[in-house]
Amino acid sequence: MDKKSKKFLFDYLNNASPTGFESAGQQIWLDYIKPYTSDYMVDVYGTAVGVINPKAGYKVVIEAHADEISWFVNYITDEGYIYVRRNGGSDHQIAPSMRVNIYGDKGVVKGVFGWPAIHVRDAGKEETPTLKNIFIDIGAESKKEVEAMGVHVGSVAVFEDELIELNKNYLTGRALDNRMGGFMIAEVARRLSENKKKLPFCLYVVNAVQEEIGLRGAEMISRRLKPDLAICTDVTHDTQSPMYNKKESGNLKCGLGPVLCYGPAVQNNVLKMIIDVAEKKKIPFQRQAVSRSTGTDTDSFAYSAEGVASALISLPLKYMHTTVETVHKDDVDNVINLIYETLLQVKPGRDFRYIK
Repeated sequence: MDKKSKKFLFDYLNNASPTGFESAGQQIWLDYIKPYTSDYMVDVYGTAVGVINPKAGYKVVIEAHADEISWFVNYITDEGYIYVRRNGGSDHQIAPSMRVNIYGDKGVVKGVFGWPAIHVRDAGKEETPTLKNIFIDIGAESKKEVEAMGVHVGSVAVFEDELIELNKNYLTGRALDNRMGGFMIAEVARRLSENKKKLPFCLYVVNAVQEEIGLRGAEMISRRLKPDLAICTDVTHDTQSPMYNKKESGNLKCGLGPVLCYGPAVQNNVLKMIIDVAEKKKIPFQRQAVSRSTGTDTDSFAYSAEGVASALISLPLKYMHTTVETVHKDDVDNVINLIYETLLQVKPGRDFRYIK
């Protein structure tokens, strides 16, 4: 990762892009990717797409999602305390003592998730954090003061945390799910451009919104683009740290390479193509099985319209949906390598059907 890539990564990850409010992050992403693409488009809900070789008939997508989990202000007490509801899969158990930025009408308002001190809690009757008892304190004395600061029901709150390097091998922070994906597909576009690779097909580099509440951005953009092939990337669980059950979640580890997914939404001929590339180029990879769905934007592309040949390349990640999501730098590099090398051997017009 050179200085330019690293600056983009830190600028992009340290920006807040809560579900439904992704535009600031999408602008950062577009500004970085524009020099490496022929054109771009942005749909009405904010999904951003860089386009390479737009006149070609055969259409390929590489995709990640741009949004992060957050909170909505849901109720303000007369005393000025704020109760919330989830925007995506936000974790109520990690909220107490966290700092937040609330995006109000007058700009960012600082707040904290308060919690009663250990001294005044009855150890035998301790409450665990739930959506019913966690609350935000912004230092206001009343509901009127909260609203005067520009905060109201519907304002969005995001945990305040920044990307750091952990030891020499890891990156740690909030929203690596899945802005690391946006970073990786942008780096693929950059590598294609700087290596002067002329693709014989149209490539859409898609950074979709609203994945965290049901894959909605991918659902919309897949209908518009109607690609012939989609390769999506997202994060998946590293299962090595304490409290994971490998019998249920599989045996996956940060540092051992991208994770290739088996499941109904994954088109097996596309998956085999990616595995062949990984083996030929000596890119390490791991395998994962899912049940009914991948739970990622792959599902929206796969089942769009008449169906799109789709596959998922995942980045192993520790501590998903926390402020300390953690990935291995080697895995990041190898996901980029695998997507890049796969694109270089895709032939326009390839028919991935099982039976012809």
